[in-house]
Amino acid sequence: MVCPIPRVAAIHDLSGLGRCSLTIVLPVLSAMGIQCSPVPTAYLSANTAFPHSERAVFLDLSDQIAQTSAHWAELGLTFDAVYSGFLGSARQIDYVREMVCTLRQEGTLFLVDPVMGDHGQTYRTYTPELCQQMCRLAGGADLITPNFTEAAILLGEDYQNRPFDSAGVREWLERLSLQGKRSVVLTGVSFQKGELGAGCFDRRDGRIHFSMAHQEKGQFGGTGDLFASILLGRLLKGEGLAQAMERAVCFVSRCAAHSAALEIPEREGVQFEDMLRELV
Repeated sequence: MVCPIPRVAAIHDLSGLGRCSLTIVLPVLSAMGIQCSPVPTAYLSANTAFPHSERAVFLDLSDQIAQTSAHWAELGLTFDAVYSGFLGSARQIDYVREMVCTLRQEGTLFLVDPVMGDHGQTYRTYTPELCQQMCRLAGGADLITPNFTEAAILLGEDYQNRPFDSAGVREWLERLSLQGKRSVVLTGVSFQKGELGAGCFDRRDGRIHFSMAHQEKGQFGGTGDLFASILLGRLLKGEGLAQAMERAVCFVSRCAAHSAALEIPEREGVQFEDMLRELV
């Protein structure tokens, strides 16, 4: 008898160089015993952290999203989760919204990682209009995983006024939950020097939890994708939100320390491949 495993529709871009998006999502979920069905939104020869980005290969796959959705619907496929990350245009966001409407069934978890910026700055492709579209997409999610830059955009707040104490972070988490309608994991939380972690609001019971780890040196790309993928994998394995968040915080911290010890160039992203065995 075949024992089905959880299946995830992962809507992300694919970069040939630089650990991020699908090059993280696919191996991480697979190592955790989850079938990952990728929906590539674009192909890039290298992510934008590499030099000469103006000469990078870029293939827009937006038109394939709707066709993929229609084909999967014809096949009668069901998904335990739909997981979206960086989206490059309003058209892509519209296609993703349509895909979610097509594939989502009772019990399907819709996770939106509202990738729009970091360190107080939006990414260069994100206009105010595109940010509004991402906020609209996140409005229909069961779970979102913003950093503080993205949380400020979602709340219409100034990033410079972000909270640094637990009471302030709790308030932001509650507001991000849309009055308890969705769960939230806020990354980049730090209450004192040398620590970095996350906080969550669990819509199931309305409780808030925090998880902290040692803050490693370096700013490695892909840590957000790694965090959200582990979080999702743990949830689909039956763990609660707080426990899944804690596992994700710890694993990302260890990978960052490992990458720093090996002197991995930050533009190549966090090195996690030789630590995947811990997720099996």
